[in-house]
Amino acid sequence: MKTKTKKKILPWIFIAPTFFFLGMFTYYPAFRSLFLSFMRMNMATPEPVFTGLDNFKRAFSTPLFWQVAGNNLFYAFVTVPITMALALVLALLVNQKIFGSSFFKTIYFYPNVIPMAAASMIWLYIFLPGYGFLNYILGKIGIPNIEWVSDSRFAMWALIIVAIWKNAGYYMVIFLGGLQQLPTEIYEVATIDGASAWRKFWKITWPLLSPTTFFAFIIAVINSFQAVDQIYLMTRGGPANTTNMFVYYIYQVAFKYWDFGYASALTVILLVLLLIFTVLAFFFMERRVFYESGERL
Repeated sequence: MKTKTKKKILPWIFIAPTFFFLGMFTYYPAFRSLFLSFMRMNMATPEPVFTGLDNFKRAFSTPLFWQVAGNNLFYAFVTVPITMALALVLALLVNQKIFGSSFFKTIYFYPNVIPMAAASMIWLYIFLPGYGFLNYILGKIGIPNIEWVSDSRFAMWALIIVAIWKNAGYYMVIFLGGLQQLPTEIYEVATIDGASAWRKFWKITWPLLSPTTFFAFIIAVINSFQAVDQIYLMTRGGPANTTNMFVYYIYQVAFKYWDFGYASALTVILLVLLLIFTVLAFFFMERRVFYESGERL
């Protein structure tokens, strides 16, 4: 009897720490943010005071909120497709059975291993006006010096370049895993039938890789709305808030202006937007996702 009881209890003992940390660091902050989003809690009123939807009304009536939302959407629209396309190309290249493919896999994936804080500092030196490596190269071909992180025309593009360089290797590994699961028999038959490499990609690789592409797309979009490290270290949201995005804006409101009620409302808005995007993506895009059997999800 004791042995049976131990067998029943033992699995719960093993997973108890997971539930504890999940509740402590995921669910509690989420519900706490939802609670505070209906409160006024700042330096003037350190104790929460219920204000209903005032924080949400304030957000939607603030021009800076819409500027931040526009910045983040532009950042996502540019980084996600370019990063995924580059990652797919790299995955196709390193998936070839050629000498040195393992070396190139490591080289392409290495930027993802570097912490974003370190990567941002590296690129800050590359972007340095006058002395940076990028401006040095551009100067050799006659392009004048560019203020990459202090000019509103180029600051966002500097963040985009860093994000693509940092994340392409990560999505390459995801695509590579999907490519290595594809059946080789189909490619052999296509080769016998005289199909070109381009036709094999569009008719075989791309459709069969759609589950992996769908997963990578969802993760990439969500990650694009979590950008904060490179913004803090490279631009601080400037110049003139042209690189300010959701998470950094929430950080500013909460820990620079100490307005936790408004920051919580912004957090809830971001979570709801990501939830809506995920639901819509699964509803509309999963119809185009195929497995090897040809069945749709």
